[in-house]
Amino acid sequence: MTEKTDFTSNSCNTVVEEIREHYQQLTRSERKLADSLMANYPVAGLASITEFAKTGDVSTPTVLRMIKKLGYSGFPKFQQSLRDELQDSLSNPITKHERWNAKAPKEHVINRFAKATISNLSQTLTQIDPVVFDQIAHLIADTQSNMFIAGGRITHSIADYLFTHLQVVREDIHLLPPSSSLWPHQLLNMKPGDLLLMFDVRRYETDLYKFAELAKDRGVVIVLLTDQWMSPISSLAKHSINVRIEVPSGWDSAVVTLFVVEALIAAVENELWDEASDRMQQLEGILNSTKRFQKE
Repeated sequence: MTEKTDFTSNSCNTVVEEIREHYQQLTRSERKLADSLMANYPVAGLASITEFAKTGDVSTPTVLRMIKKLGYSGFPKFQQSLRDELQDSLSNPITKHERWNAKAPKEHVINRFAKATISNLSQTLTQIDPVVFDQIAHLIADTQSNMFIAGGRITHSIADYLFTHLQVVREDIHLLPPSSSLWPHQLLNMKPGDLLLMFDVRRYETDLYKFAELAKDRGVVIVLLTDQWMSPISSLAKHSINVRIEVPSGWDSAVVTLFVVEALIAAVENELWDEASDRMQQLEGILNSTKRFQKE
């Protein structure tokens, strides 16, 4: 297996992506160690090899066997990849721009951006488990429970986009307001078995994590859409989808995240088509009566 050397490039997988890709090839003990790392990612893997082994209640040889299966020549290389990921996940727009600018090929930015976006989509699709995707769609389509949607400073707009579509498809959809000071009021309406779908990408927000903790304490099921470095909320989530977001810009890209959102909308619409089509017809009647849109 080729050794991993550069996790800052769009063409390389993160450690958690390698774990998911090779999970079925791991032994029971190795899976136990991998699960303990993902539950406290990436911090658990930054301890000494002895302490890391203790987190999974395995031996140090098990640690070495697992990381070799993931493509690393030794524990130092494995830890360096985790440290690089941690640095990438904390990058601000200025450092991200400078890193991309330093290695930018001599071609128009729109072409570089397109290549990065296509690569992001391709790699994300190889990482998404169709079974997990279907389970998430089924949770969203469960009209017996309320659904809440939450996003952060940047991702709130994507949360709003999902909310706008899903409220046509089914009842009892709630979007958390942009101001986190109002989120505690939403907790009052959350019951065990309700669904909370959250968006959290790098420069992970403490308000989102704390809200996820409080929601989980109330028995709420959490689904997370995050990036390749994986938000800490993943340790609280029933299901997570990791998408690639890095592009030649000071800002991260929402293209692939939006792709996943629209795919989920389509899947839920298909599952609830009888109810959804009736609601759509009612909505069209309301819109026609208000004369909101022009007729050709």
